[in-house]
Amino acid sequence: MTDLRDKYLARINDASEEAALEQVRLDAIGKKGEVSLAMRSLGKMTPEERQVEGPRLNALKDEITSAIAAKKAALEDAALEERLSREWLDVTLPARGGAGGPARGSIHPISQVWEECTTIFGDMGFTMAEGPQVESDWYNFGALNIPDYHPAREEQDTFYMHRGEGDDRPAHVLRTQTSPVQIRSMEEHGAPLRVICPGRVYRADYDQTHTPMFHQIEGLAIDRDLSMANLKWVLEEFFTAYFGRTVKTRFRASHFPFTEPSAEVDIQCSFEGGTVKVGEGDGWLEVLGSGMVHPKVLQAGGVDPDQWQGFAFGMGIDRMAMLKYGIPDLRAFFDSDLRWLRHYGFSALQVPTLRGGA
Repeated sequence: MTDLRDKYLARINDASEEAALEQVRLDAIGKKGEVSLAMRSLGKMTPEERQVEGPRLNALKDEITSAIAAKKAALEDAALEERLSREWLDVTLPARGGAGGPARGSIHPISQVWEECTTIFGDMGFTMAEGPQVESDWYNFGALNIPDYHPAREEQDTFYMHRGEGDDRPAHVLRTQTSPVQIRSMEEHGAPLRVICPGRVYRADYDQTHTPMFHQIEGLAIDRDLSMANLKWVLEEFFTAYFGRTVKTRFRASHFPFTEPSAEVDIQCSFEGGTVKVGEGDGWLEVLGSGMVHPKVLQAGGVDPDQWQGFAFGMGIDRMAMLKYGIPDLRAFFDSDLRWLRHYGFSALQVPTLRGGA
């Protein structure tokens, strides 16, 4: 028994690859292995002999099995180390040039503007919040004070999830705005609160300035004494940082079910040669909706409207990218045209800053 043990432990120790280790396993504890054959011979022994030899053979089999497993793990670790040392790459080195020029990727304008917006609002003390893209009718409409008869609930505007016949579960939709994240944030954190909610949203529309899926960023601030003046300051600071120049704003009275009072916000611009120049001229361009959070929305989020008040705003990330970087067609964002991406894309090292974004 001792000879078998020393023999196979030595072979296991000497195995330099998994194939050799597997052969040791077959020779020792395979169906026709020496240890397996010895265990079969127990039936021919007397009960007294089996009481002695049985435990010894089982202990030998367990020891060999454990030694094989340990050796296999050591061989795998050694193989991984060898592969890592062979395939090591310094990612800080310049990209290698190809036949068509430097071989490099680029950051999509949507990703770049997403980071620019979150960086600017983050400097103002807003934290980022996210939520599911498939939302219940309650979070997407009901909690936001959108009545049952509102046209936004119609199927020509909203993508509803399929429900089988007789399915009486609450309706679910592809969210039409990121406002449901505001409700979820109020439920989770209460007040005071200051969050921004960037993400994908979905509406049934498709033309040069609309796509079925696009990106929004919405903001929510709740405290004791917030007012429209605070909202105006936040937005003007954002536009100045984002466009890298002082941008005048104009608030126009509007109506949104989830805010009261509500205002659409225009920014100063000029229209020259078919292009829009922000921060100059006598023209105005609507860029977002905003207002003071409706008391019913606060209640839906579990916040007492008698103690707290707040403001909210929302803008399209895609549209902000078009304005800042002169991109004429929204649909191009989703075409995956490499020529377009090389032209409008950003270097991975082009980190957003608070002034001027990129």
